[in-house]
Amino acid sequence: MDSNFQRHIEKDLLAWKEAPDRKPLILRGARQVGKTTVVKSLAKSYAQFIHLNLEKVVHKTYFDTYNDVKSLSEAIFLDQNKKPDWENTLLFIDEIQESPKAIHMLRYFYEELPELHVIAAGSLLEFALGNVRSFPVGRVEYRYVYPMNFAEFLAATKQEQALRELNTIPLRPIAHATLFRHFHSYAITGGMPEAVKTYVRDQSLLNLPRVYDSIWSTYQDDVEKYANNDIDKKVIKHIMRTAPTYLDERVTFQNFGNSNYRSREIGEAFRSLDDAKVIQLIYPVTSTEFPLQPDLKKSPRLQFLDTGLVNHALGIQSKMLQMDDLSQAYKGKLTPHLVTQEIISVQTLNYQKPNFWVRQKKQSQAEVDLVIAHEGMLIPIEIKSGPTGTLRSLHQFMNQSPHPYAIRMYAGEFRIEHHKTPEGTPYILMNLPYFVGTKLREYISYLLNQKHNQP
Repeated sequence: MDSNFQRHIEKDLLAWKEAPDRKPLILRGARQVGKTTVVKSLAKSYAQFIHLNLEKVVHKTYFDTYNDVKSLSEAIFLDQNKKPDWENTLLFIDEIQESPKAIHMLRYFYEELPELHVIAAGSLLEFALGNVRSFPVGRVEYRYVYPMNFAEFLAATKQEQALRELNTIPLRPIAHATLFRHFHSYAITGGMPEAVKTYVRDQSLLNLPRVYDSIWSTYQDDVEKYANNDIDKKVIKHIMRTAPTYLDERVTFQNFGNSNYRSREIGEAFRSLDDAKVIQLIYPVTSTEFPLQPDLKKSPRLQFLDTGLVNHALGIQSKMLQMDDLSQAYKGKLTPHLVTQEIISVQTLNYQKPNFWVRQKKQSQAEVDLVIAHEGMLIPIEIKSGPTGTLRSLHQFMNQSPHPYAIRMYAGEFRIEHHKTPEGTPYILMNLPYFVGTKLREYISYLLNQKHNQP
């Protein structure tokens, strides 16, 4: 991957390197989102770098052979022809899920050799944890890596001025059309680093289907690692074939995808894909008040790892090339998914799934696309694929909300308005173009800091 591709997590990794109370770091994320690349970028700031891949038998053998971390480290340094200069060396243990013992030994790096900088990464780590004799709770740190977001896409495509405008809050009106044009390219390309690399290299979207076909095939090949038995394998394959057609819809497990599979079988398969971060289950909340309390008994929505993968699975990338307005893309369902992906992408220190809001009463159902917890409030967010759209569900939320703040993300320009619901409840609506998803929390802070924002 191009060495000029900057990822926002790199700042977190540099801060980890300099921290006096640094612990071994585990990078978590799905396959091919760029975990290895960001570690190699960090490695340039060290005098020495050792990269172990535990899918290689010769590297996994180190952990099979040694039981104490000092002997293990000395053997690795000797075999890799490196000086035992712990403080100036980064040891990267890639695909650590292949060795439960290696995961277990991370605690001893912290306790017995804290001066050595250790990063581990594992694409399927959740599936290995059950085999770890004693997980090093409290002895490791975590960071999360996702596909590239729009801000990172602008940096990768060297659109420095557009990126500067995206980072300007509030957005200047003159930047609106330019950022929408670049966001259109990003929405088609997606954020998988290999796809972005191909787009930058070719200056064309024509070779993306080949890239995404390879990535999707890799995830399908991983099915055997997710599955416990042959039935599980069949169910997971069925979900991966059919789930993209349920984009931005709530799903039920029983007979999912017009199958004969039972609710329990579908549920277990979905939870495996959720653990692998390939397809995640997003659950609703029913309250308008803090804290967020997802209702796991209600039907979830599906959130895919990357919109580019969804475009490929649905076969709509070529149609999107001909569109001037993304609101046409897959019946307007692509935009809410992409905005949610953007919001997820900025979580590097911890990972909390987003939620949506539902009110289900007889003859009166309402659903708000997202709710964000911010300073003790639940902020409702409606995502409209076009420049307009009704706010009926948002009004239902605001009638119950203890605060007056609401957000609409849409194809129009930034503005703050004072409104009332049909029932007479006053509220403040911040309208945001949907390409500012990575800046959502900054915009919420901006909204709350406006002195005139009293209904």
